[in-house]
Amino acid sequence: MHIIIKKKYLTFNNYRIKCAIGKRGIGKKKKEGDLITPIGLFKIRFLLYRKDRNIRLITNLKKYVIKRNMGWCDDPKTKKYNKLITTPFKYSYEKLYKKENIYDLILVLNYNMNPVKKNRGSAIFIHIAKNNYSNTAGCIAIKKNHFLKILKDIKSDTSVKIV
Repeated sequence: MHIIIKKKYLTFNNYRIKCAIGKRGIGKKKKEGDLITPIGLFKIRFLLYRKDRNIRLITNLKKYVIKRNMGWCDDPKTKKYNKLITTPFKYSYEKLYKKENIYDLILVLNYNMNPVKKNRGSAIFIHIAKNNYSNTAGCIAIKKNHFLKILKDIKSDTSVKIV
């Protein structure tokens, strides 16, 4: 079963919810920072989560606790580009342990991972939406209660189809 992202809606099984997408919409991602949510079919690699903000997670996915020193490299100048990293880190990265709740839960999609192509885009996640569903830099974002509802039904072979 696929999770389908179309326009500003996420559909999974018979559940359809509003979501935020990249500021420049869904399309062919050309480069790092282009604010586009990439079109395509992706696997979910694993779940990252804040243990202090999520007590009992029901999931069949591989999961890892987000620690204060974790980040995601978005700098194409390093071999760690589009990978989970430990901080401090001398190249550019996205901090995963945030004060705001947008990264309380993160589904990491395998966009640009095998192989990693320099400057083709990084850190394509499904994460928590801001209250006003404001645009993302290319990720998909949904409300936390919706995230928790679908998480229990997502399997290791569930894919994400962005159209």
